[in-house]
Amino acid sequence: MTTQTLYRAKPGDIIEIHGHRVGEHPRLGEILEVLGDPGREHYRVRWEDEHEAIVYPAEDAIVRPGHTSRKK
Repeated sequence: MTTQTLYRAKPGDIIEIHGHRVGEHPRLGEILEVLGDPGREHYRVRWEDEHEAIVYPAEDAIVRPGHTSRKK
């Protein structure tokens, strides 16, 4: 069972994609939008370098809850 089946992502959550090669660092991004039907979700993500992309998560993806409140 993957994280995707345990937790339904929402905007503001963090997605981490593990590196596929030795020494490759994981990529972190903020989920901006959840697309698709339950069980077939994909996300519009803003990566750390500010690039945005549509991501179809696989087994190498972990979704974590984002911050619930932001202090200014």
